[in-house]
Amino acid sequence: MTAPDSAPTLLTFGEAMTMFVAASSGELADVAHFQRRIAGADTNVAIGLARLGFHVGWLSRVGRDSFGTYLRRTLEAEGLDCRHLVDDPDHPTGLVFKARAEDGADPHVEYFRRGSAASHLSPDDAAAVDFAALRHLHATGIPPALSASARDLAEHVLERARDAGASISFDPNLRPALWASEREMCTTINALAARADWVLPGLAEGRRLTGLDTPHDIADFYLERGAQAVFIKLGPEGSYYRGSLGGREESFTVPGFDVAEVVDTVGAGDGFAVGAISALLDGRSPREAVRRGNLIGAQAVQVIGDMEGLPHRTRLVELEANLA
Repeated sequence: MTAPDSAPTLLTFGEAMTMFVAASSGELADVAHFQRRIAGADTNVAIGLARLGFHVGWLSRVGRDSFGTYLRRTLEAEGLDCRHLVDDPDHPTGLVFKARAEDGADPHVEYFRRGSAASHLSPDDAAAVDFAALRHLHATGIPPALSASARDLAEHVLERARDAGASISFDPNLRPALWASEREMCTTINALAARADWVLPGLAEGRRLTGLDTPHDIADFYLERGAQAVFIKLGPEGSYYRGSLGGREESFTVPGFDVAEVVDTVGAGDGFAVGAISALLDGRSPREAVRRGNLIGAQAVQVIGDMEGLPHRTRLVELEANLA
């Protein structure tokens, strides 16, 4: 059992938002009732890893408003260490509204995050982080898209984590609408990915970022820039791995798991990240990491919500035992 005052051994950072999910199908303009939940790719991964028993710290800002209070309470209830979550008295918590997904398609989402508390993140917010205690850092391409100061934070945290000897995973999580230009997005994201050990793009993201087509070539792009391993998410087809973890170079594709009904695709990639990262931290092989990533990603798409389908450790043990 981790002592409550001990520093987190895993760290994530970014923006958590209060999300309102349509209670019925149809255009958001026609929906009268919503269910309140939380949203954020970074928090999805943080919650997934915390459910598997890791001591995960969450670094961010929320407004000093009811939505910020709701987010803090929810994240703490999920087991996240929120000592680095700042209450910002001057800026609001970001909001997001999501339509009800239909026929397995990506649901329509509308964001209200401009000028949010999290967009005012800066390196100062990491001043109290005990990087010496860190075992692993997970980062995404979302914080650097929020603002120049949040981009400075991302660069600072990755540099400090690497200097401290922690392993680093990076998921591009592209949000083109938040960037001033395609060139700025690709240049910034690729520079951050070059500081990571494990890079986890989707195939479409990898093609957009590198200008290359095949999983093999996309993986080589990041391996040549310093990554140890690249995991490329292929959607229902599974995932591709190329890297040299454990001192042995290898590449392979692991097929995805059949899902009877796809309910909500949002969060599937985050589920994969939870699976792959947790497996590697558990000392599993790259192939086992890809399989676990596919498995948790398949769980994520079977329920409404971004993180509701992420399993706790006991459930994961059951799922993996059934595959043996």
